[in-house]
Amino acid sequence: MLNIIIFGPPGAGKGTQSEFIKEKYNLTYISTGQILREEMAAETEIGLKVKEIISKGGLASDEIVAAIIDKFIASHADANGFLFDGYPRTVKQAEILEDLFKKYNICLSGVLSLEVPEDILVERMLERGKTSGRADDNIESIRYRFVEYDNKTKPVLDFYQQKNALHAINGVGTIEEIFGKICNVIDKI
Repeated sequence: MLNIIIFGPPGAGKGTQSEFIKEKYNLTYISTGQILREEMAAETEIGLKVKEIISKGGLASDEIVAAIIDKFIASHADANGFLFDGYPRTVKQAEILEDLFKKYNICLSGVLSLEVPEDILVERMLERGKTSGRADDNIESIRYRFVEYDNKTKPVLDFYQQKNALHAINGVGTIEEIFGKICNVIDKI
């Protein structure tokens, strides 16, 4: 069973590459961002709570996201494997995910970290904001998201590096070139 976490700063291309990865390797896709956006669109209790936080570039609490991930894994017991996009974002979430893996007898295959310079990330997200209408793709939210990423999420890289699970991938190039680099790594893990 192949279980992968795709990792990287905002705008690195995690969602785009995840589409290709899940298809090629027949993985069940878990995007906390997508799940939270669905909750916000449906105006559920969690969705309304999270809407204000995300519109300012913040991140949902560990408890909210962990409950969503637990429910999702439980409802997909027949999956061939999982592809996690946007989770974990903190070391605490990484520890929670380890506990969930133990609970469901799942082993982590690897963490793919898309490495992209900040100026390219900003350009990508501003362009995405023009076409997708995402409220968090504006310069103020983008800058805040980078601060959040540096303070809370970058330490997750160290967490997985210490477990020899981290695979850095150059996230600059065409979508196809980057996907090729990703496949080269996945095929070796």
